[in-house]
Amino acid sequence: PMMIILIVLIVVLMGAVGGIGFLLYSKGVFEDKKEGAAPTEHVAKEAPAEDHGNVFFESEIKELVLNVMNSKGKAQLMKLSFSIKSTEPTIEALVTASKAEIIDVVINQISSRNSEELLTSAGKNLLKEELLAEVNTIINEAIASKPELHKNNVKELYFTTFVIK
Repeated sequence: PMMIILIVLIVVLMGAVGGIGFLLYSKGVFEDKKEGAAPTEHVAKEAPAEDHGNVFFESEIKELVLNVMNSKGKAQLMKLSFSIKSTEPTIEALVTASKAEIIDVVINQISSRNSEELLTSAGKNLLKEELLAEVNTIINEAIASKPELHKNNVKELYFTTFVIK
């Protein structure tokens, strides 16, 4: 009888440790976090372009957490990060200055779709095209008083994180 109690106790403890480990893992406790990195930090990088040897500059919007509805009306969480590729060297400053407007556009675009649509390749491409057009509109308004800067300088938008749970 003592041996059976000991075996049951070990099984129960292993189950508890496994359950706690699963909960911590699902909450992201074990994920690596870069020190000093803010969730919506913008990083500018100079990268050579594929076409015509032009130089492109990037700025990122990181880790937006949004609500998105599925076709049955149930709310789901979406984590979205994206990179903006531009011919304008000051794109990081322009994105930082217009961050609230850009995030508002993202929220409105996501809110007008359901999760099933967003998970398709066509849905992602349509969202990408519409966000690119809207980000260009926002940046164009930000540089309206600066005639030396070219309009529609945002050339590409790339999703770097696209998760719906």
